[in-house]
Amino acid sequence: MPSAPLPPSSSPPEDERIGDRDLADWRTDAGRLVVRGAARGATLVARLGRWSVANLALLLTVGVGLAVVWGFAATSAEVYENVVDRDGISVVDQPVLDWSVAARTPMTERLATDFTDLGGTIGMPVIAVVVTVGLALLWRGWTPVVLMLIASAGSLAMTLTGKDLAGRARPPRSLTVPPYETSASFPSGHTLNATVVLGLTAYLLVIWLRKKRWRTVVIIGLGAFVVAMGLSRVYLGHHWLTDVVAGWAIGLGWLACVITGHRVRLTLERSRRASPPGG
Repeated sequence: MPSAPLPPSSSPPEDERIGDRDLADWRTDAGRLVVRGAARGATLVARLGRWSVANLALLLTVGVGLAVVWGFAATSAEVYENVVDRDGISVVDQPVLDWSVAARTPMTERLATDFTDLGGTIGMPVIAVVVTVGLALLWRGWTPVVLMLIASAGSLAMTLTGKDLAGRARPPRSLTVPPYETSASFPSGHTLNATVVLGLTAYLLVIWLRKKRWRTVVIIGLGAFVVAMGLSRVYLGHHWLTDVVAGWAIGLGWLACVITGHRVRLTLERSRRASPPGG
């Protein structure tokens, strides 16, 4: 294998670009450094098994990314705990919750509850499975399945460990719309998981879609869904606003790691195909 990835071809396959942007075209020194590091690490591991360097580089990249994002989640939990200890909660969280309580009506409570259930322990797994199967059929390959499994597993792990680390109490039940939840408040699992699952869905769809206007519709539509999911948690009193903001931030960080891992795999796989036999 060459010491550095080959430059992207002039006409990459349709499932390796978004519009005219080649996903294997790394335009920054930092990006190229990530590819070289993943390639070298995966090459060493590949000597012990039969997996390709490209597949191992994908796992290596998302593995390192998971560790980084998990560290960010742990640090965020400590920061939010310090904010709470200094009564910072009264500066942001409590006023937003009070406004939400004042804005509620029986109809909006019912609609918000039905919507937020889509991001729950039943709704979001069902959405993830349906979306994954649909994307696999569109792509006619296993890439969406592999990426969704990696993304969902990491998202669930960060949700559970984040809650255990922070142990933050939810808003008072007197200000919460039933049904009540008993797990820790930080971070918002509904928000984090929706960000990852729907964010990855948007990424895979914009690769598959050829027309820019439809890619724009997908990004705006799924982005609005993710934002609405987080705000519904605050509106119903299930989370503080800062729990939701943390869910968005951690979810986007992990999503970026998964997308980077996919792009690294594409780059190294193309480099392998372009190498001469025995190269």
